[in-house]
Amino acid sequence: MATADLNLTNETFDDGLESILIRRKGGRIIGGRTLNMTGFTEDKVKGGHIIIQSTTDDYDVRPLPVSNGAFGALPERFEYAGILVRTVSAKDPRAAIQYDGEINDKAMPYPLTDTLKAALKSALPSLYFQHD
Repeated sequence: MATADLNLTNETFDDGLESILIRRKGGRIIGGRTLNMTGFTEDKVKGGHIIIQSTTDDYDVRPLPVSNGAFGALPERFEYAGILVRTVSAKDPRAAIQYDGEINDKAMPYPLTDTLKAALKSALPSLYFQHD
């Protein structure tokens, strides 16, 4: 089970894209989730990152792996859960996850390929990707 240290000092992250990431707020996982950071090597998970969930453990929620500056493949026994609403530290991975609404695909931290967009649309049919 993922855990978070509630005694950490506050950190602020702003890459300039978070304010335009969520085009239309929609459904979110109530109460959020603490992300399992196993295998994730970056010091923060940026807003717009794709979040996945185990099909065998409701509490195993984690960022989609990243490889060579791009979203990686969906691991076996995982499904798409939604999009991370705002950047979180890897040391304090308490996450708000949106599964419905409209996301600015150009503000996501890694390119969203047509194949990945189709897979997300199939898994999360009420989540739309648009941009100006």
